[in-house]
Amino acid sequence: MFSFLKTVVVVALLIVVGVFAYRWFGPEQETHPDRSKMPWMNKTLSPDERADMVLDQMTFREKIRMVHGTGWGVLKAGDPIAANSNFAAGYMEGIERLGIPGIDLADSAVGARMAAYQSRYATLLPSTLGAASSWDPASAFLYGSVIGRELRAWGTNMSIGGGVNITREPRNGRNFEYAGEDPILAGTMTGNLEKGVFSQHVMSDIKHYALNDQETGRTIVNVLLDKKAMRESDLLAFEVSIGIAEPSAVMCSYNLVEGDHACENDYLLNQVLKKDFKFKGWVVSDWSATHSTVKAALNGLDQEMPGDDGYFGRALGLAVLERKVPMARLNDMVHRILRSMFAAGVIDDPPVRTVVDPFRGRDDAQHIAEESIVLLKNADQILPLKASASSSIAVIGSHADVGVLSGGGSAQVDAPGGNAMDPKPGGSGWTEHIYFPSSPLKSIQAHSPQASVHYVDGTDTAAAVALAKSSAVAIVFVNQPMQEEMDAPTLSLPNNQDALVDAVAAANPNTIVVLETGGPVSMPWVDHVKGVVEMWYPGIGGAQALANILFGEVNPSGKLPVTFAKDDSQLPHPVVPGLEGVTGGPASHRDIKPFDVTYTEGAKVGYKWFEATDKQPLFPFGFGLSYTNYAYSGLTVDDTSRTVHFTVRNAGTHEGTEIAEVYVALPAAAKENYKRLAAWQRVKLAPGESKEITLPLHPLSLTVFNTEQNGWQLLPGEYTVAAGPSSNDTPLKATLHVQ
Repeated sequence: MFSFLKTVVVVALLIVVGVFAYRWFGPEQETHPDRSKMPWMNKTLSPDERADMVLDQMTFREKIRMVHGTGWGVLKAGDPIAANSNFAAGYMEGIERLGIPGIDLADSAVGARMAAYQSRYATLLPSTLGAASSWDPASAFLYGSVIGRELRAWGTNMSIGGGVNITREPRNGRNFEYAGEDPILAGTMTGNLEKGVFSQHVMSDIKHYALNDQETGRTIVNVLLDKKAMRESDLLAFEVSIGIAEPSAVMCSYNLVEGDHACENDYLLNQVLKKDFKFKGWVVSDWSATHSTVKAALNGLDQEMPGDDGYFGRALGLAVLERKVPMARLNDMVHRILRSMFAAGVIDDPPVRTVVDPFRGRDDAQHIAEESIVLLKNADQILPLKASASSSIAVIGSHADVGVLSGGGSAQVDAPGGNAMDPKPGGSGWTEHIYFPSSPLKSIQAHSPQASVHYVDGTDTAAAVALAKSSAVAIVFVNQPMQEEMDAPTLSLPNNQDALVDAVAAANPNTIVVLETGGPVSMPWVDHVKGVVEMWYPGIGGAQALANILFGEVNPSGKLPVTFAKDDSQLPHPVVPGLEGVTGGPASHRDIKPFDVTYTEGAKVGYKWFEATDKQPLFPFGFGLSYTNYAYSGLTVDDTSRTVHFTVRNAGTHEGTEIAEVYVALPAAAKENYKRLAAWQRVKLAPGESKEITLPLHPLSLTVFNTEQNGWQLLPGEYTVAAGPSSNDTPLKATLHVQ
């Protein structure tokens, strides 16, 4: 009898264990699941309801599978590539039996990366810093939609662009991937860019969260900044962009903040992002930015990428089984991923591979570039150029005969046909300077077919001087290659290009300089040249866009989203933090030990720093010239609606688009000695035309962050409202009264 009972108990235990194992770890994937039998495929349900229904059917093993990637794949030689991946930067396996596809995470800051794999094509867009120069949310939306539609054509369902780190360090090697120094402008542009991606039923993320404002020591630097300053600067940019875009994910960064790595930082992830910002998506780590299992999981990280470090695989499973991480927390991680997939439409409307339309992409890139290029100097109205049979133009430097420069690192798009300055098969090298086949020389020749247009590469100064002397106009192209992992050691142009400009300017009084840069640069020669044009990294349509502006077919309208200092001595940190006393070699290869950086400027980033310290920059934030002139008048403020009203008139002879800017200085109680960008609008005007503009003041521009109340506070008092063409030129003044 005892033996029989013992057998019954053992069998019962085996059945329980079997059911438990099946529920938590089995079953095998079904090859062709019937979606019609899956109630979570009901599109009338909310993304959260659908996610919960799927979650209820998932095994423990399936849950763990969704919170980490499958490894480096194509990014690392010899690394295994997941069977269903699309050769992107990272891959999360799907749950086929439940109709949940895998997630291909594609680097796509300025266009889709790694097009050379499988002989694909991707449009190189202008740098996002360049696109921010348009101050045009519609252009930003278009930018994102180009990325989204091309990723869909590849069969890829997630973009991991969306950089919104503000330009706190103007020598940051990744500034070209971001959207400038002002958190309201940067957040607005990046948020609308991500909405454009999302419009194509492709998931998006916003990164690098947070305070990843320099590449020097990016994995070891500990950023020290008080919470008030954080919320009013770097975190404000994320708050604005997340509020606009509602992105699928936020990518946490490599650096430490106040002693904790960003990807396991309770304040950043739990308290601010998920609680204060009410972010519903998931937190994905930057590649190998995960440093723990339990701490990272409890402090807000939801998914480890690329996944081969082992923190969120078997180790997390054991931590859950040992109750070091609650099952509810694992369920929350998975829910966030699933609800984002449903919300973006990648389950209901998955991407289908097709062929990218390169011509549509190039046209869109050119349009964005035409809004992005900034005219910084135009002495004696040397521009626009007049095409004539008797004219002669010297084109000098920066491989302008074959192409335009692009930014490097994980943002590097593969050039069709290979690097224009040195074509060869295969993808782009990590540190290679890639030029795209958009030739400024050919575009200039096309606009002046009867003129004499000649090119020299600028490596021989004597040859450049000789050509300049024999030409009516000299156009010197200079560049500043920038990329991930490396900061520029200085604002100065590299490779002795300042000396080249000086020599050409001495030989030809009609010298124009075209800048292909990743961010602000110094210009010791600026008083010796007649024209300066900032074209940034202009994308595949850059040469055509530039020529249209040089010859007046397009009136420049771009304005700087960053301040251009005269030199490094004007910056809050004259030397890039971490490089003090270090010489030689690129930043990524220097032997730098872990260090703290205290951003003493606090929330006074960019133009705010210059105003607060009474420094006059080379070119101020918001500055940009046109071929016409604009007049401002009649500023009034409505205290109740907190809106401003004023008139802009085109006082010149060319049709143009003005970016009208509004700034606010807070009451004395705020203890701020600088103004804040509060509103702007692009205004297209015919010669002599006037338009009345009414703009709401951005509520977060009017408030201070109260750390004791953990919230934004509107102070009573008088706010000075100013409007005009740039941060340093605001001729209209009025007062906003807050009771």
